[in-house]
Formats: sequence, C-alpha cells, structure tokens
Amino acid sequence: MYSEKVMDHFMNPRNVGEIPDASGVGEVGNAKCGDIMRIYLKINDDEVVEDAKFMTYGCGAAIATSSMATELVKGRTVEEALSLSNAAVMDALGGLPPAKVHCSVLAEEAIKAAIEDYKSR
Repeated sequence: MYSEKVMDHFMNPRNVGEIPDASGVGEVGNAKCGDIMRIYLKINDDEVVEDAKFMTYGCGAAIATSSMATELVKGRTVEEALSLSNAAVMDALGGLPPAKVHCSVLAEEAIKAAIEDYKSR
C-alpha cells in the first residue's frame, strides 16, 4: 500500500517540531479526515529557507508528506519553495495511494500558507 519512502518518513519523520522565532507559519486542515498540518519556516535575509519544521496531527501519509515537504524546501529560495507542488511531494515519496493524495495537497498548501504568512509580516 505505502512505498518504503512513505513508511520511512512516517516511522522516522524529519524536522518534527516548532521554530519559536519562525519567519512564517502555515496551518491547514481537512475536515473530512481530521488531518491538521502546521509548517514553520525560518527564512534568512537572502530569502532562502534556512530551516523548516512541522507539527502534524493525522494519518501516516499526512506525517510522511509533511516530513518530505520540509525536506524539499530547505535550502531553496522563497520563490522556489512557493512552486513546490503536491505532485513533487508524492514523487519524492515514491507515490501515494489515491485515497491519500489529499495529504500531499495539504503539505503543499501548508508550505504556501507559511510563505504567505512570511510575506505579510
């Protein structure tokens, strides 16, 4: 059902936690499944994502997509991070079952919400 990468990021998630002085925070949720994702970004003066962390309450796929999304945006510029797609998250994880694709959409939306929060400050 799940790829080895999905299982790895679920069982050993990267970047779990909060960034107290985050440059931007994005929170999204899905009422149907109850998943809630909060992404924290630390962005430097050159507009590069120095750090990314997450707190996710949800299924294994939600945790895995949050973990992978934070890995994919670290070291990228804000504009590069803004272009992250749910398809890129799914590809990096080796795919998701159709019923779990919405988790990758939430991860994309949470990253974009954190960047919008950063830009609004």
